[in-house]
Amino acid sequence: MNLEYFIAKRLIVSKSYKSSVSSPIIKIAIWAIALSIFMMVLSVATGIGLQQKIREKIAAFNGHIIVSNFDDNQSQVTAEPFDSKILPITQLRKNNYITHVQPIITKGALIRTKTDVEGVVFKGVDNTYQWKNLKDFLVEGKIPTYKEGDINQVLISQFLANRLKLKVGNSVTTFFMKTQGKLPSVRKFTISGIYNSGFQEFDSSYIIGNIQHLQRINKWESSQFGAYEIFIDDFSKLDERAQDIYKTIPPTFNSVSISEKYFSIFEWLKLFDFNILVILIIMIAVATINMVVALLVLILERTQLIGMLKALGANNWSIRKIFLYNAAHLISRGLLWGNGTAIVLLFIQKKFEIITLNPESYYVSSAPVDINFLHIALLNAGTILICVLILLIPSYLITKISPIKALKFF
Repeated sequence: MNLEYFIAKRLIVSKSYKSSVSSPIIKIAIWAIALSIFMMVLSVATGIGLQQKIREKIAAFNGHIIVSNFDDNQSQVTAEPFDSKILPITQLRKNNYITHVQPIITKGALIRTKTDVEGVVFKGVDNTYQWKNLKDFLVEGKIPTYKEGDINQVLISQFLANRLKLKVGNSVTTFFMKTQGKLPSVRKFTISGIYNSGFQEFDSSYIIGNIQHLQRINKWESSQFGAYEIFIDDFSKLDERAQDIYKTIPPTFNSVSISEKYFSIFEWLKLFDFNILVILIIMIAVATINMVVALLVLILERTQLIGMLKALGANNWSIRKIFLYNAAHLISRGLLWGNGTAIVLLFIQKKFEIITLNPESYYVSSAPVDINFLHIALLNAGTILICVLILLIPSYLITKISPIKALKFF
C-alpha cells in the first residue's frame, strides 16, 4: 500500500497544474496568495515606517519627555525659569532608561529684513544639544558650531528662509520682546544652515540658536533654563517613563510626554494600526477563499483516486494530509512571489524615494518604509497557519467520498 500511496501523492502534486479544469483555478489561487502577502508586507512596512518617521521628527525637536515648570507645559515659549541646582541633570540620569538630557529656553521674537517681518520662536540650546537628530533634515549649510566660540550662528527652516528670502551666510536682525514699556532687545545672527523637517508646525516657527542669548535677555543665571528635553531608550514605554520621571522630580515641576503634548497627531497615528489590521484581515480572507476553492476543485477532480486509496486501506486523515500538503505547496509558491516583489519595491522606495507625499497632510515629503524581516516572517507564518487551518474544513469532504461509488466508473 505504501508504494501506491506514494505514487498517488506524487500524482496529485505533479498533475495539479496540468488539468484543464484545475490549472487556471490553481494559478488564480497562487496569484491571490502572492497579491495578499504583497499588500500585507507593503501596508505594514509603510504604515509602521510613517509612524516611526513622524515620531522621530517630533522627538528631534522636543525630546521624548519635557520637564518644565507647571506654568509652561502648554506654552511654546518659556515664561518662568527653573534652576538646574534644584533639579540637576545628574539626578535625572540616574534613571538607566534615560539616554540623554538637554536644557533649552524658548522665546518669542521677530525677524526683520528689508522687505519682510516674521514672528518666530527662538529655541536656545547649549553645547550638549543633540544636533545629530537634525542632520537628516539639513538641506543647506552646516550645523552651528558653538564649541568654537561663535554663539551668533543659527539654524533656520527652509520655510522661513523662502518667506524672508534668506540664504546661508546672511545676517538676520532679530527683536526679542520684553515686558510692557521696555524697548525690545536686538540681536544679529548669521545663518549657518537651513533645515526642512517637512513638519509644518516646526518649520513655520522655529529657529535654533545659542542659549546664552536668551539667558542674557531674560537676565537669568547660567544655571537657569526653561525646560529639559529628555530622550529615553524605549519609545513603547513613553507614557510609563513620563509618569516615573514625574514621581522622582520636585513637586514644582511637571513631566509631559510628546504623546500628550501632540495628542491629536498621535491619535491620528493610531488610526494607521487600525487600517493595517483591516488590510491584513481582507487580504488573508482573499487568500483563504481562493485556496478553499482550489482545494475543492482538486478534491473533486481526484475523486476516483481518493476512492482507490481508500480501497487500498488509506485512512481519511492520511488522504487529507496529501491534499493539505499540496495546498501548502501552492501557498509557498504564492508567498515566494509576493514577498520577493514587495521587498524589492520597498528597497527601491527606501533608496530613491520614488513615491512622494504632501508634507502638509502627512508631515513627510516621501513615503517612509520600515523593512523589518521579523515582521515579514511573522506575516508569512501567520498566513500559512491560518490558510492551512481553514483548509481543514473543505478537506473534510474527503471523508464523505465512498470508495465503492468513486470506483464504480473507474
